[in-house]
Amino acid sequence: MRRYGSVIRLRPERRDDYLRLHAAVWPAVERTLRAANIRNYTIFLHGDLLFGYYEYVGADHDADQARIAADPATRQWWTLTDPCQESLAEPGAGHWWAPMREVWHLSDEEPS
Repeated sequence: MRRYGSVIRLRPERRDDYLRLHAAVWPAVERTLRAANIRNYTIFLHGDLLFGYYEYVGADHDADQARIAADPATRQWWTLTDPCQESLAEPGAGHWWAPMREVWHLSDEEPS
């Protein structure tokens, strides 16, 4: 399992739209994420920043990300959510949400 974190700006004028959409995420979008080996996907809000976290349990993250991007329901979902967001990723990086680097993690077990 590998952990992923990313960040994006929420456009203040679209805040209500975004929160309404995420109060009832489409089941087809959720099924696609699960099929692509995404677990424990969580989006947190702080001010106008959205922080996304998920755990990846598959063997080929790039292929599973391509599977998500090719899914028609997910693509339709993004036509609604993307206008609510402002990317913080480096231009030309190929990311919409800016990837974050993990700097610390508390594991479930104490070191021996």
